[in-house]
Amino acid sequence: MKTAHKNGSFTLWPYAIVICMVLFMGYIAQFVYKAMNQDIGLVSKDYYQQEIKYQERIESTKRTQALGDVLLNYSAESKYILLQMPVTYKGKKLSGVITLFRPSDDSMDKEIPLRLGRDQSQLLETQSLESGLWKVRVNFTDGQATYYTEKTIQIK
Repeated sequence: MKTAHKNGSFTLWPYAIVICMVLFMGYIAQFVYKAMNQDIGLVSKDYYQQEIKYQERIESTKRTQALGDVLLNYSAESKYILLQMPVTYKGKKLSGVITLFRPSDDSMDKEIPLRLGRDQSQLLETQSLESGLWKVRVNFTDGQATYYTEKTIQIK
């Protein structure tokens, strides 16, 4: 059926409006389809257990800051992270783990045992790490109390 004006001429406006609405609905349908097929992975598989232990981490961080914060320096030129314990830990037998945490992809996470040298420092190579945002988490103990520190770095 043709739409006519008073003078009997044909107009395309109703058809153009219907076509625009159909195209818009197609766009929305495509958007919903892509959103439903998007892989949504959790940053951490055991996030609930980590939330329960959060208060313990706060207390460990406070103990670390009370004795002197751990120094974490990243050098883009030499591709190393220098971990330096303060002198207040000297003489204590420290053990623990260093976690290189990638917030965007948990499959890239790395755990390195804490192995301090005589000067209470440890070098961590970053050549094998992808460029981007990383969190360096140091969780250690002296046999009596646990300690924790974290620093965010940008690998280039």
